[in-house]
Formats: sequence, C-alpha cells, structure tokens
Amino acid sequence: MSSDPYPDVERELGLLLRRARASAGAVAARVHPDLDPGAYPLLVRIRQVPGIRAAELAAHVGVGKPTISRQLQRLEGLGLVARRPDPQDSRGQLLELTPEGDRRVQETIEARRAWLRGALAAWPEADVEALARALAQLNVALSEAAHPTPR
Repeated sequence: MSSDPYPDVERELGLLLRRARASAGAVAARVHPDLDPGAYPLLVRIRQVPGIRAAELAAHVGVGKPTISRQLQRLEGLGLVARRPDPQDSRGQLLELTPEGDRRVQETIEARRAWLRGALAAWPEADVEALARALAQLNVALSEAAHPTPR
C-alpha cells in the first residue's frame, strides 16, 4: 500500500462493489427465480423493520417513490410482501414479509452467512470483528458525507 491510502481504499471498494453486483442476481434467485436483484435489499429491510412505510423504505435504499412503488407491486405479485393498513393513519399502509417471503429471505441470509464464514474461515476472529467495526464506521461516514447535517 502507498503512503496515500485513499487510492487503495477506492480500488478495494470498487472491487468489492463489482463483486457484490455480480453476485446480486444469484442472491435474488435464491429468494425467488423471478426476483429482481435490486429488490433483495428491500426484502431484507422489510424483515428488519416490519411495518415500515414505503416512503421510509425508499429513503433507506435511496430510490424514489415511483421506483419503490413498482418494486413493491412486483414483490406483492411474487407473494413475498404484504401491505396492511396503518392503525395510526387510515391512508397509510405498512409493509411486512409474507410467511413465505420471510422463510425465503431467512434461508438466503443463512446461506450467505455460511458462505462468508467459509470465505473468512482462516481469519482470526479478532480480525473479523475488526472488519465488522470498520465497515460499520465506513457506512456511517459515507452516509454522513452523502447527507450532511446543516450547521
């Protein structure tokens, strides 16, 4: 590595992102053969936050309302996501995974984690923990850089 680490960080992040994009189709297909690769993160977020609103989901993944609306219609059509009325707001709808959607997403998460455990099997656990902390720190910094708070 050079004395200026930023080109190295940029190169390694680029490689990581390209690999993630390349595997997105296979990950989505594990959930459902007709699932769009870009929809998998939506399913994961809905699983993490049952009852999330479509606008919150769109903001979380960084897409517009028309895009999220199309994706959600597709996910509903595949039987993976359901909407329910918001008891606090009669106009609002809350999103949740169907039992089948939850089962499929859970199986995919478990398979991905098993793959990752295998890929990092030779690493000391302390290094894996350090990587997790560094990635979390990176995500916070990138989010703050993308959406700076006004002073």
